[in-house]
Amino acid sequence: MARITAFGGVFFHSANPEALSAWYRDMLGLTIEEGAGPAYGVWAPFNKDTGHFKPSSREFMINFAVDDLDGFLAGLEAKGVEVNSRQQMDGMGKFAWILDPDGTKIELWQPEQEPTSN
Repeated sequence: MARITAFGGVFFHSANPEALSAWYRDMLGLTIEEGAGPAYGVWAPFNKDTGHFKPSSREFMINFAVDDLDGFLAGLEAKGVEVNSRQQMDGMGKFAWILDPDGTKIELWQPEQEPTSN
């Protein structure tokens, strides 16, 4: 059965994401990853004018890593959950987006597998 494997990150609006990132970096030692590859626990402020959270009107988005995106989505769709969109990103993996009952955008992410060498 497909399942969530990790909390992926929190993404939220900020009037000045660069300054806020610098504060968290400088004051708390939090590493800000922009466009990072597979990582867990990402903390990433977005410009307040971003359209990335649409169709949600909430100021944040939650990301969960999953082990089998297609299987996980099939289970959600069987329960009546609408999948807003899907995307494959080279070097990152597969993504899909849904909304929770409160209208929060949930990003589901299947990290790209590292190639194995013989």
